[in-house]
This record gives sequence, C-alpha cells and structure tokens, in this order.
Amino acid sequence: MLLRFSASNFGSIRDKQELSMIASSAIKDDPGGLIETPELRKEKVLPAAVIYGANASGKSNFIKALAHMRNFVRDSHRAGEPGGRVPLKPFLLDPAYMNTSSAFCVEFLWNGARYSYGFEATTEAITAEFLYVWRNGPRSMLFERALQKFEFGRSLKGRNKVIEDLTRRNSLFLSAAMQNNHDELTEITQFFRYLQIDLAESKPQNTMFKELAERGIEKRAVNLLREIDTGVSDAQVNEEPLNQYEIDYGVALAAIYQNKLSSHPLEVKPKLAEITKRLRLGRQAIDGSTVFWNLDAESAGTIQLLSILGPVFRALDEGCVVVIDEFGSRLHTRAAEIVLSLFNNKQTNPKNAQLIVATHDTNLLNAKGLRRDQVWFTEKDEGGATHLYPLTDIETRKGDNLEKGYLQGRYGAIPFAGSLADFVKAR
Repeated sequence: MLLRFSASNFGSIRDKQELSMIASSAIKDDPGGLIETPELRKEKVLPAAVIYGANASGKSNFIKALAHMRNFVRDSHRAGEPGGRVPLKPFLLDPAYMNTSSAFCVEFLWNGARYSYGFEATTEAITAEFLYVWRNGPRSMLFERALQKFEFGRSLKGRNKVIEDLTRRNSLFLSAAMQNNHDELTEITQFFRYLQIDLAESKPQNTMFKELAERGIEKRAVNLLREIDTGVSDAQVNEEPLNQYEIDYGVALAAIYQNKLSSHPLEVKPKLAEITKRLRLGRQAIDGSTVFWNLDAESAGTIQLLSILGPVFRALDEGCVVVIDEFGSRLHTRAAEIVLSLFNNKQTNPKNAQLIVATHDTNLLNAKGLRRDQVWFTEKDEGGATHLYPLTDIETRKGDNLEKGYLQGRYGAIPFAGSLADFVKAR
C-alpha cells in the first residue's frame, strides 16, 4: 500500500514534490471508502487519487518518476553496465540542476510493516540510499548508504557484506539484494514488483492486440462492458495462424532491429506456420446468436478500457497499486467513474488496492464518493518547474461543485485563464 511518494530533479520536477495518500483529518468528507490499517493507528489511507493539470504541466513526469524508481530498483543491478552512467532525466531549464542529485523516496506498507525507502543519484553514481522500517514501535534503520560506504541495522539479517561487495556505484543496494536472494530485502522489493504503472505511451495496434489476447478477458470485464452499453456480451480467444499482414510486419520489424544491431545486413525469413492468439468480442445478433468481431473493428474507447481493466482487476484481486496516465482520454465518463468507484468502495475493494490516475476528465471531480483530499493538481511556475499540490490546500466546502470551480480557474492548473481577446491579439 502506497503512503507517500516524492521526487526532485527529474524531468520538469525541479524541487521536491510529494503525493500523499494519507487522508486529511481537516475535512469531513465521506469516510466510507478510506482504508484503515493497524500499522497506522491515527491515520487512514486513500484508496484512490486523481491528478489534474494542463497539458505539459508535469502530470506524466510525476508518474514517470515513480516508474523510474520502480524500474531502477528492479533492474539497476542486473541490467546496468559496470562503470556505466546512471540513467536520469535532470531538470534542464536551470543549469544549476544539471550536476545536482536527483532524489526519489517512497513510503509504503508491506506484510504488516511500514517502510521508507529512497535514494539520491547523479549521472555518475548513487550518492545516497536508505531503508527504514516501523514494526510496532519507533523507526529503525535497516541500512544506509553514502556513496560506497554502507551501514546496516542490527535487525537486518542476511548476507549484507557480500551484497555490499557486489553493489556497483551505479546500481542500488536494494536491487543487488533482490538479484542475489537476500531473504528479507527480496521480500520487501515485492512491493515494487506489484506496482503497476501504465504510461501514456502509444503502442503499435497489433502489439496491443497481442497483449490483450495473451492476457485474455475475464467475465468481470465483459460484465462491465455490458454495463456501459458497449454492446459487448461475450469474448473468446482462439489460436490461429498469422495473417499475411502480421507476417510482413514481423519480418520488417525484425529486419530493422537486426540490421541496426549488426554491422552486416541479415536476411530475415518469415515463419509461415507461426500461431498467434486472437481475442474477439461478441455481440448478440437479431436472431439471438453471438457474432464475434476482431479487435480492429472495435472503438478506441473499448480498446483502452480493455487495456485498463486487466491491471485494475489484478490490483483489486491482489491488493496492489495501479497507476494510470491519461486515464479516461478515450473513455466515456461513466466508464471512468465505474473504474474509480471500484476502488472507493470497500465491498469491491476488500484487499485495499489503490488507484492513482492522471486525467483531463473533469466530470470525475463530481463523481460519487470522491473526497476532496483525493484531488491533486500540477502546475508549472515561471521557471518551467512542476508543482504538485492537493485540493485541500485551497479553501473549499463539502458539497462544492468541484468541476465548476476547477474550470473557472479557482484551483489553478488550467491551460489558460486570461482573456481570449488578448490571447488572439498577442504577437
């Protein structure tokens, strides 16, 4: 369960920006969907958060920062090259930040304990790393790192010194521990393995279709598609030979990659007998039979909803965190509301899963069950740096029309709030 995440000097994020999933005690909104947990005696946790802001205000960069931290924990020891640079995206609009450390920190609950993990790095090396834990008492240190100097807490058992020797200056100790079967730390890193992040990066249509077919679609997804009147009543996955277009596309793509990686052009031969899985959605015909359509005949909204529902139901089933960029960009508001409500309702979210989305769908601001402390905004200052702030920083009242207030510019984070006449005259 995610409690807080912060990042600094990454993309458009210059100074430290933090998203908190701790419910505000200063508002009296409906507490029905809040998560109570014995690890937090006085605080309750939000099951969902929505982030609004103008285009290029930094919503996606904040989610990318979280994805960067997750990926670096999972892969820096295994995939990093000895002596290589640390992959970072520092804030470019201020030269002073080019050689300043980027920092990432996450606070989370996992297996009955509360953890705080973070690291700082330049493109040359990891400059700091730490992991703290709360177990029925005050915070204790599991390990701390300053460059290549390590200190371990008494409670951290395992091959700490061995893994210290394996940790390169450009990789994380936690990543090395995970890759080398450190019992306690490998278990803690499961939080990052279960952290699902869907970035708004376009994929080739046939790649998306293949992923959906491999994953399949379950009855709950079909029921939801039926609920929002898409006409879908069934789904099936069949194994079929590749068609000619798929063969030609695969050959061309393989040739590009192989010739790019090799100094000698390679001839790529098609696999004519290759079998693929193909997902089709069914609709009821006038005579009562079910007619199945290929996915390329479906709407963009239906395809996007299908791609979202897999991670959503996995999160609800396993009690993990799912983060979605550009949520609802092609969905009807009703569909987006239903997905959000699945997390805000204890009956449909008994395992305390969490949903965090970046969206432009302002209708969600008036969604039933959405609390004011679940609403966040991103806005850039005059120097081009992203600022992330909660709606609770602004004076509002329970029952306010949040959508109207946002569109009127009362909360900031909108593309343009000046005079259109002045805008047109500007040269």
